[in-house]
Amino acid sequence: MEATLRTVAVTAVAPIAWGATYVVTRHALPADAPLWGAALRALPAGLLLWALARRRPRGSWWAKALVLGLLNFAAFFVLVYVSAHLLPSSIAASVMALAPLALAGIAWPLLGQRPTVRWALASAVGIAGVLLVVGGSTGAIPPVGVIASLLALMASSSGAILTTRWRDETPLLATTAWQLTAGGLVLVVVAAVGEGPPPRVDAAGVAAYAGIAVVATALAFVCWFTGLRHLPAGTVGLIGLLNPVTGVLLGVLVGGETLTGPQLIGIAAVLAAIAATHARRRSSRRSTRGPVPSPKG
Repeated sequence: MEATLRTVAVTAVAPIAWGATYVVTRHALPADAPLWGAALRALPAGLLLWALARRRPRGSWWAKALVLGLLNFAAFFVLVYVSAHLLPSSIAASVMALAPLALAGIAWPLLGQRPTVRWALASAVGIAGVLLVVGGSTGAIPPVGVIASLLALMASSSGAILTTRWRDETPLLATTAWQLTAGGLVLVVVAAVGEGPPPRVDAAGVAAYAGIAVVATALAFVCWFTGLRHLPAGTVGLIGLLNPVTGVLLGVLVGGETLTGPQLIGIAAVLAAIAATHARRRSSRRSTRGPVPSPKG
């Protein structure tokens, strides 16, 4: 039980860090360089983890690292940036809140992790909570933005499940480093062709890029993939709902915004959904040992 609690806590670092990224990007980074923004996020993080792991890919991992790097980082980072600039934040967050369903749906055929009624109910409560947290949206919604957000969701979900399916005895630090480096190198080439030289930023911008690369990318994705190794994909998706919750809470702390009653109810619903899946896994461990092979909550 204590090990599961630690894994849930470690996994939660990722969506919390990603929620903070919205605020940092909006206030400290240029809005007209999405490709370089993605490249300067992925490549430094990959090189940092590679320096720590001190291992290079072998055999099939050369191809796997490229595929996973494209899905988890290159495509995902750019599509998220595009959708963030085309859609109201509430709509973008609502689409990404479908992550538990996407992860569980892909994990069922590829990993044999079959969703259960308890997990479905917890997901419904969690997604409803996110909708309350982000609030409603008025005005026209560009279809291109919705498509970009859905593609980002499918890219990251597919990459996450393939990362789990292709896991072996290779250390997690090494495989994450290879993915980030491969995706970052692709992004650098595309950014140089599409946007020209890297954008010039002041000291605050340099610090923002460094913080996002180290905390919201290198550390966050190691924590995220750790969760995928030890928890069912659907449960990890529910933990990911902390992302928009963090963004709203930081808006209160940093931007002077206020929380409404429905938002407080939504935050409670997200936390209750995560707690419900953990409670189910805790009871399951009374009769089994080791990682549970399929979602139990």
